[in-house]
Amino acid sequence: VQLQASGGGLVQAGGSLRLSCTTSGGIFSRYGMGWFRQAPGKEREGVSCMSALGSTYYKDPVKGRFTISRDNAKNTVSLQMNSLKPEDTAVYYCAAGVNCWLMDYFGKGTQVTVSS
Repeated sequence: VQLQASGGGLVQAGGSLRLSCTTSGGIFSRYGMGWFRQAPGKEREGVSCMSALGSTYYKDPVKGRFTISRDNAKNTVSLQMNSLKPEDTAVYYCAAGVNCWLMDYFGKGTQVTVSS
């Protein structure tokens, strides 16, 4: 499975960005799809995940601000990020796995920078 994330960039605090991830090489609809991030000097952490059945999960720091969605017809998963904060600055990675949070595949990341 190959994954390619896009949509990162530089935004002011309070702004929005939409990340997208295109996948290939697998049966997309069977995978849980998720977003992870890694800030400088920190370990990679989970952000959000959507199971193959459509259940959604969010880590506490992003609840109420981020929304994950998927389009099985287009093999894409997206992350709408609103009310961005400087602490959201990180490289964001999309991932695929049999179960949410237990990811088998990670794509190359896309940089998100939120200025104060």
